[in-house]
Amino acid sequence: MASGGRRGGGVGAAVLVGVLALAGWWVQSTTGDPELPASQPSSSASAPAGMPERDDVSGLAYVDLAGLPPEATAVVDLIDAGGPFPYDKDGSTFGNYEGLLPDHEDGYYREYTVETPGSSDRGARRIVGGSQGELYWTEDHYESFEVIWR
Repeated sequence: MASGGRRGGGVGAAVLVGVLALAGWWVQSTTGDPELPASQPSSSASAPAGMPERDDVSGLAYVDLAGLPPEATAVVDLIDAGGPFPYDKDGSTFGNYEGLLPDHEDGYYREYTVETPGSSDRGARRIVGGSQGELYWTEDHYESFEVIWR
């Protein structure tokens, strides 16, 4: 009886290894690039005509608005319309304490929540807007930014 239990465990382990291998293949095939997470656009993706790789002022990479999650597009539409915004913090001052955006006076930047499906709170995704109309995307709660091209 002990050897039967061992064989069953071996079959279970083999099935588990197969499932993990299949999951790894699926994740890699959906990203288009094994070095990039699935949520990041691949550099081989076609950029819109005229979109430079980097912003001359900030040095940050550009990201096409059309390539962002639909929730980000909805927030940009709300920003353009002047609201109303779903969260009390939306439109509040973003201090740029991380120093990743170009230096400006206090109050220059405003932050807006981009909902994350399945998140029980505001999540990590934000759009930060500058007073001159520039928009920045972060999906890791201000650890990195890209300039939104539209």
